[in-house]
Amino acid sequence: MKKIFKFILNTIPRPLLIRLSYLARPILAFVLRGTTFTDPIDGKSFRQFLPYGYGTQRNNVLSPSTLSLERHRLLWLYLQNETDFFTAKEKKKVLHFAPEQAFYQLFRNQKNLDYTTTDLFSPLADVKADICNLPFEDNSYDVILCNHVLEHIPDDIKAMQELYRVLKPGGMGIFQIPQELSRATTFSDDSITDQKERAKIFGQYDHVRIYGRDYFDQLRSIGFKVVEEDYTAKITPELVEKYCLAKGEIIPVCFK
Repeated sequence: MKKIFKFILNTIPRPLLIRLSYLARPILAFVLRGTTFTDPIDGKSFRQFLPYGYGTQRNNVLSPSTLSLERHRLLWLYLQNETDFFTAKEKKKVLHFAPEQAFYQLFRNQKNLDYTTTDLFSPLADVKADICNLPFEDNSYDVILCNHVLEHIPDDIKAMQELYRVLKPGGMGIFQIPQELSRATTFSDDSITDQKERAKIFGQYDHVRIYGRDYFDQLRSIGFKVVEEDYTAKITPELVEKYCLAKGEIIPVCFK
């Protein structure tokens, strides 16, 4: 069973996987229903989550109902409990890069959000755009969500500058990335061209770097005020386990 899931999740093109998952989710949720683990995004509980990963596979991390991973559930809890993202009385203009399926429809249905999605390739994108050359005016958005995108971008500094440009003064951006906190500095090596070797070293063949702790200072150098939010430290260990979160994962919360 695990080998089948690994094949499906790691070999089918992502746009097709998104479409297929609409059919697969109800079946997976029914088969794996239980009480041990809970997805806080939709409140549904299961006896186990699914495995997921490129190269090294992580067990019990992919929600059968929303297809959320650890980072998605962590972000949801932070937005729900620590911000007015869902409760603001004045409508917020939100720009969401590479919109995750776990969030897309829920955010779209929020009456207090003026919600725009953007990406070069995603079928869920309202605006097809290059993150290094965005077609949006300066100071346009109250909230920008750009998660697990920058590790794919060769010129990530230019992308960060564009994110800063289109964020309103006083606005908030959350820019999650795969990060090794044991590394002081970010690592990249363009001389590695073999896809299997890149997947082994970078975690995914199309990642161009491994971010270290200096990621937060890179954001600060652009002009952002950065809060390194260890939200798993603010909830109980029992909930970290129940929600299948990655203990110690940092949410980069950025303000302009």
